[in-house]
Amino acid sequence: MAADRDRFSTATRLRAFGEQAAERVYRAQSRRLEPKPRRGRLTGRAAVLALVVCTLIVALAYPLRQYVQQRSDIADQRRLAEEAERRVEELRDEKARWQDDAYVRRQARERLRYLMPGETGYVLPADPDAEAAERSSADAERSRPGGATPAARPWYENLWDGVDRADAAPQAR
Repeated sequence: MAADRDRFSTATRLRAFGEQAAERVYRAQSRRLEPKPRRGRLTGRAAVLALVVCTLIVALAYPLRQYVQQRSDIADQRRLAEEAERRVEELRDEKARWQDDAYVRRQARERLRYLMPGETGYVLPADPDAEAAERSSADAERSRPGGATPAARPWYENLWDGVDRADAAPQAR
């Protein structure tokens, strides 16, 4: 029982505590001296957060693109509507002008070369050099069958030439 007493004696217990404490101190010092293993920069939480952010970006990319495209389409349609409104206003103005008899007469004079009863019409070349060139080209055209080019002659001459050609066409039976 002496061994039991020795085992349970205060001195033995103090010595055991001292040894255990010394071992803990030694282990703590050796841990401080060892370099700590570096943890990776990407932790589990950071990976989950990155995954959530990427998922949100992918999920919102298509609707955002559609939104931007629709805004662009709306702007284009508004621009086209404004252009159409301007065109309608221009056409209304033109229609109002055509309701005026004086405007109709002026257009008939300018475009169709109509004359009022008792007036004499003259067509003057603008440039004498152009007149000489026109004469030489007209002479060359007249030497060909059919006369001058249709663009160089007034519309009514082209009309009458067409009627004459239709009259002179051989009739097949």
